[in-house]
Amino acid sequence: MAPHMKTPLSKQEISPLKSIEEWEDDLLVRYPEPKSTTKEKSEYRNYEDSERVNTVREFYRLNHTYQTHDFVNAKREEFLQFNKREMSFWDAVDYLNTLVDDSDPDTSLDQLQHLLQTSEAIRADGHPDWFVLTGFMHDMGKVLCLFGEPQWAVVGDTFPVGCKHSDKIVYPEFFEANPDFYDERYNTKYGVYEPNCGLDNVKMSWGHDEYLYQMMKDYLPEPALYMIRYHSFYPQHRENAYEHLMSKHDKEMFKWVDKFNPYDLYSKVPVPPDAKALRPYYEDLVAKYLPSTLRF
Repeated sequence: MAPHMKTPLSKQEISPLKSIEEWEDDLLVRYPEPKSTTKEKSEYRNYEDSERVNTVREFYRLNHTYQTHDFVNAKREEFLQFNKREMSFWDAVDYLNTLVDDSDPDTSLDQLQHLLQTSEAIRADGHPDWFVLTGFMHDMGKVLCLFGEPQWAVVGDTFPVGCKHSDKIVYPEFFEANPDFYDERYNTKYGVYEPNCGLDNVKMSWGHDEYLYQMMKDYLPEPALYMIRYHSFYPQHRENAYEHLMSKHDKEMFKWVDKFNPYDLYSKVPVPPDAKALRPYYEDLVAKYLPSTLRF
């Protein structure tokens, strides 16, 4: 429960979306692939557009209302101890595969195949193996859903907390219900931060990006860690709304975030990857970089 919530969340407030993939579908509408902007709407998903818009709006209303500076600190304290469970990477993939929603029209692909679509597109373009691994694992933090976390505390565009919310964030009007909007400590351009202090000193809204970054920070090269930590930070890597908080090093590293983003958004292909045939390659890749068990 967020610190300023008076009552427990209802089931609808925990899961406003039919599936957490609805957030990614909305990203494709907001940021269509440059070379295929005329893509037929029927290629996206087969529920009504108006229904999708309404559920996504409700998702962001909840996200923007409850993602406060205090909420983020509480979630970091709760989850960054990594004491929920211990499992191998592959057990975690199996665990993530239980994240299937019967009401989702696109359940033909399981989470593993979604991950493989991204990583195989990266591999096909000849990028380093750590980049391929990053594509494969970038959404692993979604296991937060399986620990009972509300959807809006797992996915969604991320943004800094502790300073003024940019009007470039999707549905900025919903921040008026957020207590930080009225808190003089947090509602100025820099809030609790200094100009160009560097994103490592900035607390982001809570979700699967920060959670996985903190889990992986000792194992992967720095560009991979930037991709994982900021791949949902659309207000910056698409809208350039928070350059005033970024260091020179952040700006350099965001070239990797920008490089990763098209693979994240546009790598869905009609024929799913053959997970069984690809498994040996990815087993070797995971073993090269990660320990045999991970703490979640």
